[in-house]
Amino acid sequence: MKYMMFVCTDSEPDTDTAELPDIHTWVAENDARGRRLDGDQLAATSAATTVRVRNGELLVCDGPFTETKEVIVGYDLLECADLDEAIEIARTHPMAREGRIELRPFFSPRG
Repeated sequence: MKYMMFVCTDSEPDTDTAELPDIHTWVAENDARGRRLDGDQLAATSAATTVRVRNGELLVCDGPFTETKEVIVGYDLLECADLDEAIEIARTHPMAREGRIELRPFFSPRG
């Protein structure tokens, strides 16, 4: 089952002073096991563009909305047996402590 793992900042990071896991080790381990299919860091929010259409009119905005406190800073595409495995993978990502991780399964019309 495929999961999109959104890597996000968080306004309330973990206060544990223990050393964070190494991101390069995390990537290498999950790539080697075939659990991470793709992933990357995203450019700064100042490079973002928001596109909407309202009443047939194209609305394009640069950057994030000012009230945004948490932003997506990266992603990983995971292949997992189930949600439990996806949670275990996300739990070991450094940003699970410094930020937050959102897991979302891909939509399947077959249920």
